[in-house]
Amino acid sequence: MDSKYNHAEALQVLFSDYLKNKKLRNTAERNAIFSTVCRTNDSFTLDMIRKQLEDVHFIVSRASVYNTIELLLDANIVVRHQFNGSITQYELKHIAEQYDHLICTRCGTVRKVQNDKLRNVLIHHKIPKFTMEHYSLQFFGICSKCKYRIAQEVAQTNKIQKTK
Repeated sequence: MDSKYNHAEALQVLFSDYLKNKKLRNTAERNAIFSTVCRTNDSFTLDMIRKQLEDVHFIVSRASVYNTIELLLDANIVVRHQFNGSITQYELKHIAEQYDHLICTRCGTVRKVQNDKLRNVLIHHKIPKFTMEHYSLQFFGICSKCKYRIAQEVAQTNKIQKTK
């Protein structure tokens, strides 16, 4: 079988066990939301999950999506991201752990980068009196597109000043 399938299956068992331990029902809505999240290989918002469910004619309230995502956060299956004060995004923990994020302070673009050497240092770094569950590393700077635009604006400004 495909390792992606095995991973989704393991997450399903983890979520089912979590619900049992918390004495919560394993409802059709929760399962549909959970399955949609598991099929998402990138960051997502609550509205994206709702829309994907509506596209297959499974109507759920925003509150149901929010509450299920909160359960997935508590179960340590999903992590929350909020870049530059933008809309809250979520991501499967096992995917989020593979990447760090580059965030442009000008346009807000978020780009994922993979640095296994840095990741291994962070994962194996022992912090006294602290047990790390997961980490999120974010680099803030200016993306190449914004840097190009800034250079163009400076060049234009210099050109105007020279003609005066």
